[in-house]
Amino acid sequence: MNAAHPDESPYIKFQAHGITSSLFKADPGLASFGSVLPTADQPAGGPLIMRQGLLWLSEQRRAFNFVRRNRLARKFASRFVAGETIEEAVRAARDLATKSITSSLDLLGESVTVESDAIAARDQYLTMLDRMAAAGEEVNVSVKLTQMGLDIGEDLCHANMVRILEKAKQLGGFVRLDMEGSAYTQRTLDFFTGRLFGSYGSHCGVVIQSALRRSESDINDLIGLKARVRLCKGAYLEPPAIAFPDKKDVDQNYVRLMERLLREGNYPGLATHDETIIEHARRFVSRERIPSDRFEFQMLYGVRRDLQGRLRHQGFNMRVYIPFGTQWYPYLMRRLAERPANIVFILGNLIRESVPGR
Repeated sequence: MNAAHPDESPYIKFQAHGITSSLFKADPGLASFGSVLPTADQPAGGPLIMRQGLLWLSEQRRAFNFVRRNRLARKFASRFVAGETIEEAVRAARDLATKSITSSLDLLGESVTVESDAIAARDQYLTMLDRMAAAGEEVNVSVKLTQMGLDIGEDLCHANMVRILEKAKQLGGFVRLDMEGSAYTQRTLDFFTGRLFGSYGSHCGVVIQSALRRSESDINDLIGLKARVRLCKGAYLEPPAIAFPDKKDVDQNYVRLMERLLREGNYPGLATHDETIIEHARRFVSRERIPSDRFEFQMLYGVRRDLQGRLRHQGFNMRVYIPFGTQWYPYLMRRLAERPANIVFILGNLIRESVPGR
């Protein structure tokens, strides 16, 4: 984990409706969820122990079995993960569709190192696309290239992605390449532009993270291609040389890239739960007279459901990212361990939704 800057506290204080908590500062993107304010330096023992404990729990099969049998634990997990099966994920998408909210399904799992696992994941996606179409739902999924075997070999990954994209093309669907850590940014963009976009440009898109310093240049290139971009803040803790270390800089870059995409992009996805940025987007499209069907807002499954509904009611397109699969337990534990402020993020959003009038 990177050391904090000498003039910057490694801790954040979270304040929401009377609840205050201090945790190790997460990446700037996730720190934007809720009110986060720097506090005085504190010893890192507690958060470090928390992180180590969560990582240890993520690897414990006994703990997973307990959680899977525990009704309360499963109920909590089900708030943020749709379930273990394709049927459960499609059902979640169908429920959202009754509110005129679209979905993108994501099979949990990444960093595959065995070819048979990459092929099994590919086959799951092929089945997923068929089930979404059979249910009458919009066919839209999100895929990580490392799940398709990128670290095993690019030819294997390409073969798997072509199978998925051919199926999506037949069904009139769309496949989004999720962006992973900065070590994969250039590889993902090269793979997307060089091996997929030419044949499947109208059926695939990619993600750009405003936390990365390089993203303005990447956005320029993707706009030139007329590629579909999902803009997020970024969920990885990166070195300051690669990413903006301060939340305000990540936010400013997000707004700058968002405005460029809204003006010139091809149906961008604005992935954020940040109400300040969302309000900025609303004012911007109104002032620039950009029709609401030229873009969409995107949010995570189970997060700010009140805000999702409110934006849809106001006439904006809304898409919800739905994760599912047997890897939901280690997924949740690893995400909490890697970014302890995710705990704040989850609790803060639960509090917001529980307050009348929000």
